[in-house]
Amino acid sequence: MTIEDPNNYSLGSFFLALASIFVAGKAISSIFVRFKQPEVLGELVAGVLLGSLALIPLLGEPGYQIFHLLAEVGVAILLFEIGLETDLNDLLKVGVPSLLVAILGVVVPFGLGFYSVFILNTYSLISFTSEITLFLAALTIGATLTATSVGITARVLSELGKLKSVESKIILGAAVIDDVMGLIILAVVSALITTTNSGGGITVDFLTVGIITGKAVGFLFAAIILGNLFTKKLFVFVHSLKARGSLLLGALSYTFVFAYLAQLAGLAPIIGAFAAGLLLAKTHQKDLIEDRLKPVADVFIPIFFIMVGSAVDISVFNPFIKENIAVIILALVLFIIAIIGKLVCGLGAFSINANKLVIGIGMIPRGEVGLIFASMGLATGVLSSSDYSALTVMVMLTTFIAPPLLYRFFRD
Repeated sequence: MTIEDPNNYSLGSFFLALASIFVAGKAISSIFVRFKQPEVLGELVAGVLLGSLALIPLLGEPGYQIFHLLAEVGVAILLFEIGLETDLNDLLKVGVPSLLVAILGVVVPFGLGFYSVFILNTYSLISFTSEITLFLAALTIGATLTATSVGITARVLSELGKLKSVESKIILGAAVIDDVMGLIILAVVSALITTTNSGGGITVDFLTVGIITGKAVGFLFAAIILGNLFTKKLFVFVHSLKARGSLLLGALSYTFVFAYLAQLAGLAPIIGAFAAGLLLAKTHQKDLIEDRLKPVADVFIPIFFIMVGSAVDISVFNPFIKENIAVIILALVLFIIAIIGKLVCGLGAFSINANKLVIGIGMIPRGEVGLIFASMGLATGVLSSSDYSALTVMVMLTTFIAPPLLYRFFRD
């Protein structure tokens, strides 16, 4: 296999791309840190540059998939690390505010996004072949706007040393609830699209939605309750093993098993990784695990953010291409709605003395979660390529704007 073949990759080209990720990530991040900006923003910019230079795409699809898997390992380790630094009891204390934040963070963006599609259709900024297609597109776009990517916010909160703040606990709790609610919305929208495309009416299989919801909620309760029963004893045994790296590898294995179980329950694997961190935070080996995890996290976590950046297609921002004008206008409208919809959700923490603006900002990034909804709409034919491009731009902009805003309003 040679690097010239776009469908394959060589081992040497893989190492070259990996080295480029490490060097570019740290070099650009250092510049951002020097100007008191979040390190994660530098990694995202590094990803955009590497993607634009076609270094990662040059590996071809197999190589890209390998980097995508490494990125997933990175974000799982990040959420595990965040879980280790979070006290479960403190998280439960802000359960009601987190629930209200999550509900507002889903209902408001969904409502604004849903009705904006009809308004934009009236002014011919977007067009659909039928009323049913318009309705399904409005549902899909509204659902995309409800998503929250906690990985980016969690990284910034960690950089700021604010993970133990009330605001951080509310954001993390709301993000977990948001994931469950997003799963329900995805199930409903998917069911509507499937029945409509097959020639049926607009109906929802409430039994399927109920089963999915039960699995998701059941996993979270089972993970915490059952995990509390055996985790401490398990890691006393793991720590007693004499082989080098037993404690670190045991903790990572525990994390990846929980990530697998979360996906089995229909949740994002990172929720399982976060739950594993919460449970291990209660063990006597917590400090040792944290210390030994840092070098591993330094290797894998930047890969995730650089890969998120590398997915950015900067060509859609070119206003001199006629087809891009409608995409840019639609993207900006959705971006404004995305910002407003999540800033409002901070008001859900009205009963607690906390910075509501910071909570809203922390919920802004859509990241890879939003792209899942958008991709579903494109794959089923509900969204056109232009609509999908606009949603992708919205996801990109919300991903990039949240870190500097958090630094601006949460540093002191």
